[in-house]
Amino acid sequence: MLGTDFFARSVHDVAPDLIGVTLLIDGIGGRIVEAEAYDHEDPASHGYRGRTERNASMFGPPGHAYVYRSYGIHWCLNLVCEEEGVANAVLIRAIEPTYGLDEMRKRRGVDDPRLLCSGPGKLCQALGVTREHDGLPLDRPPFELRPREGHVEVVAGPRIGITRAAELPWRYAETGSRYLSRALRPA
Repeated sequence: MLGTDFFARSVHDVAPDLIGVTLLIDGIGGRIVEAEAYDHEDPASHGYRGRTERNASMFGPPGHAYVYRSYGIHWCLNLVCEEEGVANAVLIRAIEPTYGLDEMRKRRGVDDPRLLCSGPGKLCQALGVTREHDGLPLDRPPFELRPREGHVEVVAGPRIGITRAAELPWRYAETGSRYLSRALRPA
């Protein structure tokens, strides 16, 4: 299990290290294949302008979930990093689904495994993530984060789905994965 020490590091070290990690929520999930880093000096980050009721969980402590609604429609799961009081988190963009596929298919209403978790909103719907998960520790149920097994080749490129600082190469993905939200152009 990954604990607080794993997350109490630079978000720019944690994000690529998450690729290949198995993320389960109530036993449902798979291998993280795509993630994006957001730090407190990043104008695209929710924490850039300071703490609010909505983003309070992003300010720590490390090793907790920050869950928010995107465009009022989709939940998005972030894993809080670095020191408490500083808004740094990794957005989980996609996983390769391997555990609980039947439940994911039911929740998403699709059969193709590549469409189950290939985007932050799809991933949260498939895994049953809601605002109820916001602020929860990642080293206790319902979360389970298992270290990656073996070598994983990670590529970095520009982030997507944002208008500010999108050019920063803070999007990380497993090279050759068929489960990404969108193909990655290396930086």
